[in-house]
Amino acid sequence: MLKNISPLLTPQLLFGLAKLGHGDDVALVDANFPAERIAQQAHAQLVQLPGLTTTQVLQAVLSVLPLDSFDSPCTWTMQVVGDTQAVPIPVTEFRQAMQDEGEAAPGSLERFAFYEQASSARLVVQTGDLRKYANILLRKGVISTD
Repeated sequence: MLKNISPLLTPQLLFGLAKLGHGDDVALVDANFPAERIAQQAHAQLVQLPGLTTTQVLQAVLSVLPLDSFDSPCTWTMQVVGDTQAVPIPVTEFRQAMQDEGEAAPGSLERFAFYEQASSARLVVQTGDLRKYANILLRKGVISTD
């Protein structure tokens, strides 16, 4: 255990996050997402956290990962197929988590555009979340002294 670090951030996940550079993407995805295939396509590390929701993992990740302030948006969720204006419960939770951290609300991508963007992620984190649309992409920013 480490002080001031969420116990949800496993050693494997912390190592994966620490290896990310500015502009690298991390995909936090639900149990139904094709995480293995996407991770293989991207040559990305796959971390599986089957006992957690994507919202829980997002909150833990946001506690240590700076988001990209050069791009807007720097986070994306998946749009509901057939109803791009719908806001599923997980997306509402993601928006609240982002707001709690002082971050802008995520943008959204059509389902296959989301898969395409996820295919360039350097880290894919698959949760045990069984809710539809419990997927979010995050773009890493920088930590600076100036």
